[in-house]
Amino acid sequence: MCWGMERKGMDELEQGPIPPVRPVDRFGFVKQEPSNSHETIVKNLSAHEQERDERRVRKWRKMIGVGGSDWKHYVRRKPHVVKRRIRKGIPDCLRGLVWQLITGSRDLLLMNPGVYEQLVIYETSASELDIIRDISRTFPSHVFFQQRHGPGQRSLYNVLKAYSVYDRDVGYVQGMGFLAGLLLLYMSEEDAFWLLVALLKGAVQAPMEGLYLAGLPLVQQYLFQFEQLVKEHLPRLGEHFSNEMINPSMYASQWFITVFSYSFPFHLALRIWDVFLYEGVKIVFQVGLALLKYCHDDLVKLPFEKLIHALRNFPEDAMNPDTLLPMAYSIKVSKRLEELKEEYEKRNGKAVQSAESNGKQLVAVKQKESTGRK
Repeated sequence: MCWGMERKGMDELEQGPIPPVRPVDRFGFVKQEPSNSHETIVKNLSAHEQERDERRVRKWRKMIGVGGSDWKHYVRRKPHVVKRRIRKGIPDCLRGLVWQLITGSRDLLLMNPGVYEQLVIYETSASELDIIRDISRTFPSHVFFQQRHGPGQRSLYNVLKAYSVYDRDVGYVQGMGFLAGLLLLYMSEEDAFWLLVALLKGAVQAPMEGLYLAGLPLVQQYLFQFEQLVKEHLPRLGEHFSNEMINPSMYASQWFITVFSYSFPFHLALRIWDVFLYEGVKIVFQVGLALLKYCHDDLVKLPFEKLIHALRNFPEDAMNPDTLLPMAYSIKVSKRLEELKEEYEKRNGKAVQSAESNGKQLVAVKQKESTGRK
């Protein structure tokens, strides 16, 4: 019976009823209750702020050119301007295109015509049942994904199934749904698939696939690095964590696996993703440290149970991007991350290196073809 369902895949599953119409925020998430949150403030922009936003969009359009034609030239000429503007936030109407330009996923798509269609239509995946089971857990409060087996869930299924066939070493792992789901809110299925490939295989930044390989080797490395950084940047809190037997695997794994897209406010997750795609994983460490720093005085007073709850439920004021991100940018971690990576590899070298070499072999051809864009 299971085998038959796996062969049918998503196409023959009956769509559920269309959910009732309810008020949504500007990103398409169903509103829970009225509040004076960042969302409400954003809605009531003054004429001056609207004009400022329109000016930003015009600047960005000029920078990237029609369909992104000027992007590579501009990045080469004025990388500092690009970095500053990305840190301020990519205009939402251009976000999908800019993400594709930053990651090089558009180049991957152009080099591989018809590949996505082949993977979706003609290939079968051992992960199909797992994907079908999990898709309803991905952004369940977003209108695009709410209908059971509806258009959003089908798109998500197609992207995840295609990736599980494309890279059978990784296949499908639960956290990947949040990456694919986030991308699908800003681009087509095929564009989202190739951006997922660019992320996991490392077309520009360090490959992410080690987050999802058996044993989660990259997650283990990141948690080791993060624990050391907490001890160095926030020694009092680091000591309190040790005393209470708290380690980062209890609260920070999802930060790395989903790049804050799992349980953080969407407007904050987007701003983090803008920077993550351009500057790499260091922003996840910086935001994590900034959150702990912001809440430091409260956290150091809490016993184990309350501490765990607080680390999984940060207060709303701590997650205002205009406060949190400047604090994160001020925390310098690049050099120390390299040193801690070397230290970790000396202790656990074989697992990390074998995972990385697998990734390099799988994407060797594509990396060779795409070196021109750098």
